[in-house]
Amino acid sequence: MSLLIDPPSWPAHGTLFSHLVSDVSLGELHGFARAQGLPERAFDRDHYDVPQRRYQTLVAAGALPVPATELVRRLISSGLRVRAKERPERLEAVLLSRWDALGLAAPALGRELLSCWSQKQRFYHDRAHLLAVLTSLEALTRSTTYVPAHLPVYLAAWFHDAVYQGTATDEEDSAALALDRLEFQGVRAPVVEEVVRLVALTKTHKPEPGDSAGALLCDADLEVLARKPAAYRRYASAVRLEYAHVSDAEFARGRTLILHRLLDGRSLYSSSRGQELWEEPARANIEAELRDLEPWGRLNGGIQLPAHRSGMS
Repeated sequence: MSLLIDPPSWPAHGTLFSHLVSDVSLGELHGFARAQGLPERAFDRDHYDVPQRRYQTLVAAGALPVPATELVRRLISSGLRVRAKERPERLEAVLLSRWDALGLAAPALGRELLSCWSQKQRFYHDRAHLLAVLTSLEALTRSTTYVPAHLPVYLAAWFHDAVYQGTATDEEDSAALALDRLEFQGVRAPVVEEVVRLVALTKTHKPEPGDSAGALLCDADLEVLARKPAAYRRYASAVRLEYAHVSDAEFARGRTLILHRLLDGRSLYSSSRGQELWEEPARANIEAELRDLEPWGRLNGGIQLPAHRSGMS
C-alpha cells in the first residue's frame, strides 16, 4: 500500500481535516476507505477528507503520515492529482473561456457543446477529456496562444466526441453535428469541411502522411496513453465504466485486440512532436495493460469492441 495522510490542519465544520490519498491507484484508495468505513461523500476527485478524530485510527490501519507538502508532491508525481482547473466547479468556466478565444462570437453553441460533454454516461469522454485534448494541442504546437490557422483543428477537438453513445456511428454523428451547427453560425465552407473531415478521422486515428492537421488532432486525442502509470490506470478504469453493460471477459478480449492493433503500427503517434513527447511511455502503458489482460485473453470467443470505441478517442 502507498496510502498517505497529512496532519489534520484544514478547518471546516467546527473541526480540522486531513487528506487521505494513494500515490498508486484510486482503487487502492477506495478499498482502504471502504475497509475503514469512510463515507463515499468524503471523496473529492483525488482524496478523502478525513476529520481529525479519525486520523490516528487511519494511521494505525496503515496510512503513512507525511507533511502536506510531501503528500501533494507525491500525488502530483503519481499522475493522480486532479488540478484545480480540471475540477467540475472550474471546468465550465475554463472551457468557455477557451471557446470564446476561438472568436466565433457563438456563446450559445459553446454552452450546447459543454452540455453534450457533460452527459451522465460519460466517465472518460467528458469535459476533462475535452480540456486535455485542447491542452495537448498546445503542447504539440508549442504555443499556449490560439493561432487562427489552427481554427479547424480546435473546432474539431470541441466536436470530436460531442455525440457519445458508445456506438459505431458516434464519429459520423459528431461530424454531422459540426456540419449543422457551424454552417448555421456562418463559418466559412472550407473551414466547416475541414472540421467535418477531422472529426471523422478520429474513428481510426490514422491520418495520411502529410496531413498535419489530422496528426495534430489524432495525437492530442491519444495523449492519454502516455500519462503516468497511475493516471493511465485511472483512464482505463473510466473506459471500463463506459462499457458497464459488457462482461469482464468480453471487454477484456475486445480491449486486448484493440491494444495489440495499436502496437502493431510503426508508431502510435503521427507527428514527430507527438512521438517525441509520448511514444515511449504510451507503449509502456499499453504493454502493462496487456499483461493485466492476459488471463482473459486466453479465452476464446466473445465480442470484439470496435476500435474507435475502445476509449482511444
